[in-house]
Amino acid sequence: MEQSVVGGAAYGMLFVLGLAMGVIGGFSHAWTEWEIPIAAIGWLIVLFAACLAAGKMMRSKLGASVLAVGWLIVSMAFSYPRAAGDLVITGGLPGVLYLYGGAVVMVVAFLLSPSSPKSGSWLLYGQKADIK
Repeated sequence: MEQSVVGGAAYGMLFVLGLAMGVIGGFSHAWTEWEIPIAAIGWLIVLFAACLAAGKMMRSKLGASVLAVGWLIVSMAFSYPRAAGDLVITGGLPGVLYLYGGAVVMVVAFLLSPSSPKSGSWLLYGQKADIK
């Protein structure tokens, strides 16, 4: 029972981390220097590293997926125009790079994550996994 609770809490926190990364990245991705979208490129690196780390630490593709879904929910909501015409993530180079590049790096991180939790989660280190 405790394995389920700890695993569920870990996946819940990964989802919240994805939401937080989406909010912070959505408002900070547009910073450029000499016409180079520095912040968007930095966010691509951070998103890839976070998704890959989540997948490897949870020892399953679900770890990377949960974080990616949290980020996608916020990022897609921020890219949708409001009734007043306001956008958080615009269609310029930084916005396009952040949205599409973020989706691509998350798919790559998902593909590089382990397929199944053969030895259990890192949270349950030292305990046997119930794999049948």
